[in-house]
Amino acid sequence: MNQQNTTQALSPARHFTVLLSPTPRGARLARLLAVEWMRDHEVPYGVAETATQLVAELAANAATHGRVAGRSFRLALLRHGGVLRIEVTDTRGERLPHVQPSTPEGDSGRGLLLVEALADRWGVEQGPVPRKTVWAELDLPNP
Repeated sequence: MNQQNTTQALSPARHFTVLLSPTPRGARLARLLAVEWMRDHEVPYGVAETATQLVAELAANAATHGRVAGRSFRLALLRHGGVLRIEVTDTRGERLPHVQPSTPEGDSGRGLLLVEALADRWGVEQGPVPRKTVWAELDLPNP
């Protein structure tokens, strides 16, 4: 194996995925694991702070609105080129998220407004049945 192949083989993975319980505890664990992964992969501080908020919101939504007893949700973090992508997949594909107007008195309804404000891009992908994936992307600064 030449030096270039050795370096590539030893470089850390640029993606992370984990299954978590669709509970408040699972959502908190998603946030904590994301923080550690971003620290290990040297995601710039400002991006990491924003990504942490996005993971917290998307994981909380999966635990609240995407919950199905006995089924986990999946958190995936992908760093490719100049983009950090956050994906949260749950098994409630029939319940697609959408931005709702919030009211000052309401206890909920602001989550996707926050995602929309923080992410450079976000969206929803359906499938395979019964799953859906809500994703958010953040552009990384040029080195």
